[in-house]
Amino acid sequence: MPPSLQTVVRRMNLRPVAGTSGPGVLEAAVRWVAVSELADPTPYLEGGELLLTTGMRMEGDQSDYVARLVRRGVAGLGFGVGVSHEQVPPALVEAAESAGLPLLEVPRETPFIAVGKAVSELLAAEQYEEISRAFAAQGRLTRAALRPEGVRAVIDRLAREVGGWAALLEDSGEVRHATPGARTEAVASELSRRRGRSHEPADAGTGGRVPASLALSAPGEHIVVQPLGGGGGARPRGFFAVGSMRPFSPITHTVINAAGSLLTLAMEQGRTQLVAERRVRTAVLELLLAGEPDRARAVLAALGGRLPEEPLVVLAAPPEALDVLETRAFTALTMGEEETRPMAIALVTEQAVAEGAETPVGVSLPFGYAAQALRSAIDQAGRALEAATGRGGLVVRFGELAGQGLLGLLDPAAAQAFSAAILAPLATYGSRADLVESLRAYLESNGHWDAAAQRLGVHRHTLRYRMRRVADLLGRDLDDPGVRAELWLALEAARRAAATPATPASPPDNSR
Repeated sequence: MPPSLQTVVRRMNLRPVAGTSGPGVLEAAVRWVAVSELADPTPYLEGGELLLTTGMRMEGDQSDYVARLVRRGVAGLGFGVGVSHEQVPPALVEAAESAGLPLLEVPRETPFIAVGKAVSELLAAEQYEEISRAFAAQGRLTRAALRPEGVRAVIDRLAREVGGWAALLEDSGEVRHATPGARTEAVASELSRRRGRSHEPADAGTGGRVPASLALSAPGEHIVVQPLGGGGGARPRGFFAVGSMRPFSPITHTVINAAGSLLTLAMEQGRTQLVAERRVRTAVLELLLAGEPDRARAVLAALGGRLPEEPLVVLAAPPEALDVLETRAFTALTMGEEETRPMAIALVTEQAVAEGAETPVGVSLPFGYAAQALRSAIDQAGRALEAATGRGGLVVRFGELAGQGLLGLLDPAAAQAFSAAILAPLATYGSRADLVESLRAYLESNGHWDAAAQRLGVHRHTLRYRMRRVADLLGRDLDDPGVRAELWLALEAARRAAATPATPASPPDNSR
């Protein structure tokens, strides 16, 4: 904070002459000292200066001169006596008093340069004090980062340093930690609004990206939001927000930036440690699959972990669910037998299976730690996950698939490809859907002509003609039980594909 006019008056023994009787007038900040004998010095001023003059060109009414200084926002006017004037001109005193401009008498023995040097020293001292406060604040933030609470302690300390509140948010906008009074709703709403503009053209302003930082201001409220991590154009790992009733000074911004660096470092270190732990858990899983459970337990025990007791089940979920699963059980990321569909798996006791998952979850049958049993359980959980994905995020147990018939055990993509290939001649035959529906009715009626024809609402001779056409187009004998079974599977796969909404394929997350 620059020195006040009152401080300069006392330090240089200046005498107030006019315009200083108003409340708080002498508390105006002096940002610099300027010397000018011009009739209109305002083009060379920025505002906040203590203007010094000897009045070499002052004659007559000075109201216009004073009015220009007031409009420019000078902190005060110092008049040096004993050079051009033995005393401050009465016209200037009258104009200053009328306009409320602080007018100070500078004694002959006080050089203008001495006033400038005094203000410069006061400004330097204030800047040094602010820098010292910033360094002290950075030290307190650093000590907070070393506490067991980590990032939470940094957020709490930052709120005290700025005299307001602070909050840590996930990339999604979910609040991870916040101090009392934090305006996290406003921050999350603004982040969501900015993220919602990601579909705009690149030249629409932000280019669809959340800016490097956000500044939100309202009467009595000032908020700064900064991303954490995400350098080089990568997606941020989260955000932190700081709010205060007062505008943030440059020194406060320095403290905020220091907190951002500490938070980013802590998150990156935590991420590095998490990646290492996941690699260890993957190695443990490989040992289990190799039939060496004792070695697997020894490796995990060295890290303070342990495997769940038998009997247990495998939970399978999309890769992005790994963060949630690993807080509850032994987890790993596996490609499965086909090595094309990565999934997060967790080994849990049968009693620990939680319903109501937010993402699709597949659950295997109970198993022990035998290698073949584990492989089978992972495959079961993966197939149950595929079924759960088709249901829109339900928990599906592998045992439930038995009630869905053989089709429930087949890979959906493979089943659909099989269906499309075997039924293609019927689908392309003049775009006649009645052949497919007639075949379905015939198979559902176990080959009984009258029942199938009645279901379709046609004569049985019409149905016989259609079935001969189906047999010719497919080149298959409809009296063969094996052929009937294949056609039934193809029809069911086609029906399920039509009932399942299409979702765009997304590449696997290889960042973990």
